[in-house]
Amino acid sequence: MPDAAPPETLATPATPSPLSGPAHAATAEAVLAALASDPARGLTAAEVELRRTRFGPNLLPEAPPLPAWRRFLAQFNQPLVLILIASGTVTAFLGEWVDSGVIFGVVLVNAIVGYLQEAKAVDALAALRRLLAAHARVVRDGVRTTVAGADLVPGDIVLLDAGDKVPADLRLIACHELHINEAMLTGESLPAAKHPAPLAADTGLADRLNLAYSGTLVTRGTGRGVVVATGRATETGRISTLVAEAESLDTPFTRKIARFSTRLLWLILALAGLTFAVGVARGQPAVDMFMAAVALAVGAIPEGLPAAVTVVLAIGVKRMAARRAIVRKLPAVETLGGVTVICSDKTGTLTQNAMTVQAIWAGRRFYAVSGGGYAPHGDIRPDEAGDAAPPPAASADPIAPAAATPLSLPLPLPGALGQTLLAGLLCNDATLAEVDGRWQVNGDPTEGALLAAAGKAGLGAAELRRHPRRDVLPFDSQRQYMATLHPVAGEHEGHDGHGRHALYVKGAAERLAPHFTAWLDPDGNERPWDAAAARNFAAALARLAGQGLRVLAFARKAHDLGDAVGEVGPALDHRQVAGGLVLLGLQGMMDPPRPEAARAVAACRQAGVQVKMITGDHALTAAAIARRLGLTVPEEEATGAAVGDSAPGEAPRQAYSGAELAALDDAAFAQAARQCHVFARVEPAQKVRLVTALQAAGEVVAMTGDGVNDAPALKAADIGVAMGEGGTETARDAADMVLTDDNFATIVAAVEEGRGVFDNLTKFVVWTLPTNLGEGLVLVVAIVAGLAIPITPLQILWINMTTAVLLGLTLAFEPIEAGVMARPPRHPERGLVDRVLVVRILVVGLLLVAGSFLVFNGKLASGGTLAEARTLAANLFVLGETAYLFNCRSLHQAPWRVPLFGNPWLWAGVGLMLALQAAFTHLPLMNRLFGTAPLSLAEWGLVAGLSLVVFVVVLGERWWGRLGTAKGGA
Repeated sequence: MPDAAPPETLATPATPSPLSGPAHAATAEAVLAALASDPARGLTAAEVELRRTRFGPNLLPEAPPLPAWRRFLAQFNQPLVLILIASGTVTAFLGEWVDSGVIFGVVLVNAIVGYLQEAKAVDALAALRRLLAAHARVVRDGVRTTVAGADLVPGDIVLLDAGDKVPADLRLIACHELHINEAMLTGESLPAAKHPAPLAADTGLADRLNLAYSGTLVTRGTGRGVVVATGRATETGRISTLVAEAESLDTPFTRKIARFSTRLLWLILALAGLTFAVGVARGQPAVDMFMAAVALAVGAIPEGLPAAVTVVLAIGVKRMAARRAIVRKLPAVETLGGVTVICSDKTGTLTQNAMTVQAIWAGRRFYAVSGGGYAPHGDIRPDEAGDAAPPPAASADPIAPAAATPLSLPLPLPGALGQTLLAGLLCNDATLAEVDGRWQVNGDPTEGALLAAAGKAGLGAAELRRHPRRDVLPFDSQRQYMATLHPVAGEHEGHDGHGRHALYVKGAAERLAPHFTAWLDPDGNERPWDAAAARNFAAALARLAGQGLRVLAFARKAHDLGDAVGEVGPALDHRQVAGGLVLLGLQGMMDPPRPEAARAVAACRQAGVQVKMITGDHALTAAAIARRLGLTVPEEEATGAAVGDSAPGEAPRQAYSGAELAALDDAAFAQAARQCHVFARVEPAQKVRLVTALQAAGEVVAMTGDGVNDAPALKAADIGVAMGEGGTETARDAADMVLTDDNFATIVAAVEEGRGVFDNLTKFVVWTLPTNLGEGLVLVVAIVAGLAIPITPLQILWINMTTAVLLGLTLAFEPIEAGVMARPPRHPERGLVDRVLVVRILVVGLLLVAGSFLVFNGKLASGGTLAEARTLAANLFVLGETAYLFNCRSLHQAPWRVPLFGNPWLWAGVGLMLALQAAFTHLPLMNRLFGTAPLSLAEWGLVAGLSLVVFVVVLGERWWGRLGTAKGGA
């Protein structure tokens, strides 16, 4: 067959797959026939070249990277920045080089900061390309050889061993105890046991046990498979397409800034146009009116706003980094503060990503096991629902006196409990090791959990040395058990290895149950297996499984080696497990929730943020974790209903499986996305669909994840949050933020920081707009009334730049206000300022206009010069802004409730601003540059008094606003 011509099903590279139907639904023979491949000899060299031409290399398509110069120019593509560029250009055209230079300097600094912050971003597709294996072992022309992973083609026969990375999507044709870790693709926390049998066509991605996916890792056993998809046609490639297609949405913050800037632009243009038209109508020269309109635009534009936004966000980045959250894109800082829904992956984010024994049933008694991960530290105590007395404390010397029964090995924990733990220790192929203070498993995670549980009872290396393994029946996925042989304690073997031995067995409870003939009681005595014992066993199994635990049964059996050891080969075979087993107990394990995750979920609820679990793991496991975290309602917990339709009149369902989601139309899907909290067995495309459905409902969505399967949803979300420790490079590159500790609780801390950042940004906007409004209105009023302009454009530029840096930016350092997480999330469509703040801005702006005309006209009326009058007006603006600054330190509390010295940067800025303003007023050089003149002490007192009026009036406005709110609420 290897020399046969390829069938018509083989297509061009544009065709996703050479097969006419799903590979998992066909027999291995049918797939081989469709691919014209011989399982023993593989493809010929000529056929490989032909298929490589047709299907292309086994690589993912790589989009050309965005040049650095384009990334830099993109920093200028913001409405407010464009306004500044236009103003700077016009100002330069008019010969105002100082004004123009300052404006362009602000624009350039803002662009450089933004570019450097985003320069670390790497295309997620490049990381996906690196997931493909560098090499693969194949059979070609009947010879085993190693080839580059990129050279694989559909029809190649690939050989797999433990430790291999799967190089392409394979239809398995032969397996021997093959287990593959697919968590990076499916979210399943346990390695999948593979087999070559065909499956139903509608089998979900995570349950296609006859396929091996590109980029996944072989943890145990061997296998042989035929390549059915390469490059873009693989499941990993399909995800790369989803990542490429997922739109990098503008964040709510960038949308608000763009909307605010656009409105400000039209307002400034309207005021400038009005000024020009009125002046010309009054008979003023058109050229002079054009100059006045430009001056108005320069005054009304908040030149410091782009720089302030960048600095406030950068400070937020630094604060978040201190709380183990690394932000890759500046706007993501504020976006976190507006999050209304967190869609969290389960494995490694809400859970510890380490299988852990949680419960033991032995001697008809339940025990709870504390401690997480693979560390052999914790307690084994009677469960509150059990009836056992507390077990003895673990002995410092694990080798105790002789056993109570002939088959009992000496243990710190006697009887059924100790024997159950010992069986998990001896019937085990994994090892534990402490690396850099962290316990890690080498081998199957389930077996690592059993070792950790045994270690919590004081069982470990001493037992392994004292009771060495004499033989083993490896785990068989068909029989679903493993057995090992060990010498009985207290019996001495001869030099030939003869003597009494114990056979220890672990495996699926339902597969071992038919072979039980006795059970071990709490004291270590064997009791006959009868109907009552079977009922107790079934009830215990149901209770543990109902908690979402993976349950293994443990048994033992006496075994006499006889006199033929070493002459007839292995001492064990499967017939010896087929009866006479003594049940020792059950161990239930799961990847447990992080201890702090439940508190973090509760904090999210208090903050009005919904938490939804979206995982590729089993529905029962996801539902159990959800109950522990408090994600599901009490009614659901009481009934245990995790997946299934709700009856009429009942509360909405709290969980859906991926298969159920696939059956919903768009309207039902949108409703499920809004109402449900747990989504299990969800595929990558469905994660993206859930995120977009929530966004369409007006939610601001944060998505967390660590696997390749999470990358498309991370990119589609308003903010993607990847794991830094256990996450894949693909997930990190697709995300906006990376958690260095992989902890869901860190997200809550980041949300708190984000809310603080938004508060500080709002404070700056509310503080700076009255000045710009006042400066613009001063020019409009003067021109309309035919009066002299109280402040020149250059003086306006001085005020704007110095106060923005020395006064406004100090608000960026305000600490997070108490109670910020007790507020509900901001509505996504809510603007930067609400009506209350708009009123405050208008009040302050009008006060500054009135005050400036008062001191300006008053000085002229008393015989003062124009320079002195303008100096008074300019200083009134600066001192008025300074007084108003103390009213902006908190938008929710009165000024006297804010710690007076809680922000030392504010006091330093005020001091330096006053010093500069004194120089602006009294230094001869500054007088010549800005057209100012010295003031008397009395005039300084007048300006200070009027500034205090601004402070008092704003206090009154805030009090009146709170009073009106209280009355409205009553």
